[in-house]
Amino acid sequence: MNTRYKNILVIQTAFIGDAVLTLPLVQVLKKHFRDAEIDIVVVPRSAQLFRNHPSLHRVIEYDKRRKDSGISGFLRMVQSLKSASYQLAVIPHPSIRSSLLAKLAGIPTRVGFDRSSGRMFLTNIVRYRSELHEIDRNISLLEGLGQKHESRELPAIYPSRDDSKHVEKLLAAHGFARSQKLIALAPGTIWNTKRWMIERFADLGKRLVANGFRVVLIGGPEDKSLCDKLVASVRSSNILNSAGELSLLQSAELLSRCRVLVSNDSAPMHIAVSMRTPVVAIFGATVPSFGFAPYGEHDVVVETTGLSCRPCSIHGGEKCPIGTFDCMNNITADRVEGEVRNLLKARKGVH
Repeated sequence: MNTRYKNILVIQTAFIGDAVLTLPLVQVLKKHFRDAEIDIVVVPRSAQLFRNHPSLHRVIEYDKRRKDSGISGFLRMVQSLKSASYQLAVIPHPSIRSSLLAKLAGIPTRVGFDRSSGRMFLTNIVRYRSELHEIDRNISLLEGLGQKHESRELPAIYPSRDDSKHVEKLLAAHGFARSQKLIALAPGTIWNTKRWMIERFADLGKRLVANGFRVVLIGGPEDKSLCDKLVASVRSSNILNSAGELSLLQSAELLSRCRVLVSNDSAPMHIAVSMRTPVVAIFGATVPSFGFAPYGEHDVVVETTGLSCRPCSIHGGEKCPIGTFDCMNNITADRVEGEVRNLLKARKGVH
């Protein structure tokens, strides 16, 4: 057991999906430094995902877009972190702000990637290996401490008993309480070129309902209107729109009760993996080789291969650069439904 570091800070202030993919790093750090207290700096929107996690001592919210914005907010955070006297900072987020935060907080050992824009503020630099999944890439930061972790590490999220009760109440109110055939759909995403058409999601929803499944829609408040359109198109009492109605931990709890999640390349697929719910992920502008595919053992990616224009972006964009959107248009509801059925059969979950 390594006893060198007793007070460790992880800094990850990116999107919700990135935050979920940082959880295995936190878990592995705790395995290697069992006596250490590990804190994490995250943005408010993703903070709740880390609550109740047994590997964490404290979750620190850094509201860099609002109350902690600008130089004054940054310096307040520096002072707060300095008072904790951390010995080690592990920084998967490659921003200059994250690395400088650790430097000015006086943390003596600061580990991050060679691609970080703040690498000049790091003490231990690890090669960014683009061929790895993001989970394994983040865990590789231990190499900067002379440590290695070879085994597969899935993220874990811990909804509370209250979260479970809240979801139970929501399902019961819609007559879903006794259903054992739930399938989740997550049609939203920040970037338009990563979004399978809502008409295709609706077609898939109709097919699933016709085959005896009950469908739950997963998403945040920004996805509610999109999901409302899907509900209106499916026209069935066997579809429930939870978008904007649940917290992230409650959404995780709901996903844990589903047999499969069908999602775009977005945060819900990573949350589903954390809850051990199989995923059928639809990839358009982006590609799995970037390292952000769902990490579960049986998860499936549906994509259009052989397009010279793909990938057109690392994160996605507002519109197709060449106006065809073939990467998504070529993916049919029939094909996605087939992948759902194959996944269910593989897990002996289909009747």
